[in-house]
Amino acid sequence: MKITKITSHVLGYDMPERLGYSQQYYDRRTAHLVEINTDEGVTGWGECFGAGNIALANKAIVEQVIQPMILGMDPLDRDVIWHKAYNLMRDHGQKGMPLQSLSGVDIALWDIAGKVAGLPIHKLIGGAHRSSVTAYGYGMMLRPEPVAEMEARFVDEAAEIKAMGFAATKMKIGVGPRDDVRLAAAVRKGVGEDFRFMADANHAYTTSDAFYVGRGLEELDAYWFEEPVAPEDLDGYAELRAGLKVNISGGEVEFNRWGWRRLLEARGLDIAQPEVCALGGISEYLRVLALCHAHFTPVINHVWGSAVSVATNLQLLAAMPALPGGLFPWEPMLEFDTTDNKFRDELLAEPLDIQGQLKRNGGRVTIPQGPGLGITPDRQFIERFRIA
Repeated sequence: MKITKITSHVLGYDMPERLGYSQQYYDRRTAHLVEINTDEGVTGWGECFGAGNIALANKAIVEQVIQPMILGMDPLDRDVIWHKAYNLMRDHGQKGMPLQSLSGVDIALWDIAGKVAGLPIHKLIGGAHRSSVTAYGYGMMLRPEPVAEMEARFVDEAAEIKAMGFAATKMKIGVGPRDDVRLAAAVRKGVGEDFRFMADANHAYTTSDAFYVGRGLEELDAYWFEEPVAPEDLDGYAELRAGLKVNISGGEVEFNRWGWRRLLEARGLDIAQPEVCALGGISEYLRVLALCHAHFTPVINHVWGSAVSVATNLQLLAAMPALPGGLFPWEPMLEFDTTDNKFRDELLAEPLDIQGQLKRNGGRVTIPQGPGLGITPDRQFIERFRIA
């Protein structure tokens, strides 16, 4: 079997409302899918992390840089392919967009391998530790409106997410330390006292301001404080973890095993959040997962993007060993964006229907059992929303 073509499909549409996080507001949804064709008619699908113009730049890397390196190779030689592409690109970047692009290619190669074997990816990894997972719903996005209006909206939105059947919820923060604590209090009010909520700062703070917010989150019994400081600030992460009781989480913008080794050795994380569509794909994710577990750091995957990303993460969550094990193990959750996302909800010929599953299955989401990722994208849908 040989690789005959690699195609990037960049999709986009205007969202019904303007949303934001600590770094920017946005009103357009994009997705970057990777399709790999072979001479035996087997097709694999993957996804690259990165929105907007980043997706357009990554499309060029996938098609004009990586594709010429691996055309004609056997798609089942995915580890050989990974190291060849990485080694040829490493002089031009060991992180960031080259790794995001390689991620989508690698995921598509795993999809092909599963289809050739007639097995879901979790079987190729080593089997399923669980047949279903709980999910947490994130919402409470920032908007260009007064904090008082966001505060009232956060109360209602948090209550709605809880009512959907999610096991926990996550909010965005980053408007300022005092206002963030106010917004977190609104979320606690919305979900009640016995429901997990988390806060994501998207690296908005200095260490000093992060301590202020973190202490407020402690008083509200938040479950984790995500990306409190810049990802480069490993010392800041370690200081926050040592000085706060709330769990410190992060890692969605860290790349490959070497970046993750430094992050884990800094001892700044209570919970690791690798992003498989960015750090190097499934091949590299499995190495990062092993590093996390070697450092006794539990993992809850970062999930952002289309149904391809969601399906990929469901396969990985099935295959993830519990840490620690036992009768009542600490279990991972699926991250789920509750805001408008046609590329997650309408992309597939048979939608995953995560929110419907939560209602039908007592708050749990089942792992796809079909070969590879266990999904089939709808080509007519892709053509309808293609922008590049």
